[in-house]
Amino acid sequence: MVGWMSDDGFFREVDQELRQDKAKALWDNYGPAAIGLAVLVVLGTAAYVGYDYFVSTRANRSGDAFSQALNLAHDGKNDEALAALGQLEKDGHGAYPVLARLRAATVLADKRDTDGAVQAFDAVSADNAVPVSIRDIARLRAGILLVDNGSYDDVAKRVEVLAVDTNPLRHSARELLGLAAWKEGRLSGAQKFFDQIGNDEAAPRNVRERANLMTELISGSGTAS
Repeated sequence: MVGWMSDDGFFREVDQELRQDKAKALWDNYGPAAIGLAVLVVLGTAAYVGYDYFVSTRANRSGDAFSQALNLAHDGKNDEALAALGQLEKDGHGAYPVLARLRAATVLADKRDTDGAVQAFDAVSADNAVPVSIRDIARLRAGILLVDNGSYDDVAKRVEVLAVDTNPLRHSARELLGLAAWKEGRLSGAQKFFDQIGNDEAAPRNVRERANLMTELISGSGTAS
């Protein structure tokens, strides 16, 4: 019995040594790589957190600068607002440079610089680096200004592309085209656009109501020419 216990202890010691040898071999082969991987994970996490903080900080600064520029414009300090927006366009982050360009064009319109405002909106709409939805809004804003300050052709040049059935801004685009046509006495053309709005169930209620009102006005004025 004693001999058996001695043999059992011997085999345990041998097994333990073998395990230690295997562990040492594994460490020699893979230990440095495991440490390197761990270091890379830590560094990668730190880099991501640092970059995320950097991006968030820049975006927050740009947001604050945009809010300050809006406050200046709201207070009627248009020149100061334009200067702030111009600076934001240069060094802003994220979507704020484009928003600054749009807002600067609006400030120009508030200053009654219609030509400058239209040029600013046209520049945004022609910039392929700007998202399509923002470019379409710039076209629409230029068209709004040109209904009272330009010709039908001026308006059509900007918004006709938006008047197709698949464009979400089609209702507003058709309204501008209808108003521009009506202003020049093109009553049949104006009627066509207002009818398109009135027959489109997806059109906002207020836009449809205005279109129906214009339809009644055109009908009451006599035969469309």
